[in-house]
Amino acid sequence: MPPETPPEEIRAALLRMHLPVGGVITGERLTGGVSSDIWRIDLPAGPICVKRALPKLRVAADWHAPVERNQFEAAWMHHAEAAAPGAVPKLLGQDAVSGTLAMAFLPPDTFRLWKTELQHGHADPHFAAQVAETLARIHATTAADPSIEDEFPTDEIFFDIRLEPYLVATAARHPDLAGALHTLVLTTQQNKRALVHGDVSPKNILVGPDGPVFLDAECAWWGDPAFDLAFCLNHLLLKCLWTPGARDHFLTCFDALSETYLSHITWEPAEQLEIRAAHLLPGLFLARVDGKSPAEYITEEADKNRIGRVARALLIQPPATLSDIRVAWLQELTA
Repeated sequence: MPPETPPEEIRAALLRMHLPVGGVITGERLTGGVSSDIWRIDLPAGPICVKRALPKLRVAADWHAPVERNQFEAAWMHHAEAAAPGAVPKLLGQDAVSGTLAMAFLPPDTFRLWKTELQHGHADPHFAAQVAETLARIHATTAADPSIEDEFPTDEIFFDIRLEPYLVATAARHPDLAGALHTLVLTTQQNKRALVHGDVSPKNILVGPDGPVFLDAECAWWGDPAFDLAFCLNHLLLKCLWTPGARDHFLTCFDALSETYLSHITWEPAEQLEIRAAHLLPGLFLARVDGKSPAEYITEEADKNRIGRVARALLIQPPATLSDIRVAWLQELTA
């Protein structure tokens, strides 16, 4: 497709970052951005990727978020790269004025989107274990340096773009579950132990030649690492409805990711984090039907009802382990 001219705000941001813009800049608007404008910008030295945070997210619900989250994403990338080299794209600059950051452009023929791989039924448990190991390394390294917390005064942002649209909004749709869902909010807020990505989803993970590459840390927060684990595992459960033929492979990936992550916990007893993640996961599961950010591929009422039945039961009688959730979901799928 012919090159496009990006908004002037992006050109101005690149100049403030002192990047070699040259004359007229062109590029291509990339798809998939719900919370940001994302562009491939063709500079004289080669393509880069540029993200500009949006004040209102592209979803049906009225969902706003401060654009300064972009600077915390850049800070998360810095710490993630130090903890797990190669786990993020190279950061080239960040412009606080416009909420824009620039990073290395990773060609899609070499760095495949994990969500697309899963959609096509390509569920590799070895890669799922790599995701878990890398995520645990970031959590462990940052947990060992509590001074990092001061760089992330993002409690309100995390509430606004994660806890409220997922758990609080879902509680409003299910008054009988409101007590359990609000308890999950409080528990998550009270267990501040490490640097959290906040959106560990297959749409934000690239399958690179040397392992996973994490994108879109706009929800970065010093908080409960159990949130990242539960958030990612939730997607592997949901994919069973998107690509039913690969159901068993998705559940094998669920096992590989959860077991690998738990085996790499160093900052607290693994069983304590597993309990928090196991309690949180059913709330996130239900939120992808009844929260502000429903999964776009869960459209059939029968599938929504399946999620609702399992999530409600597990919120009323919380599971002790993550494998309990896997068992409950498989029983529903095979009933």
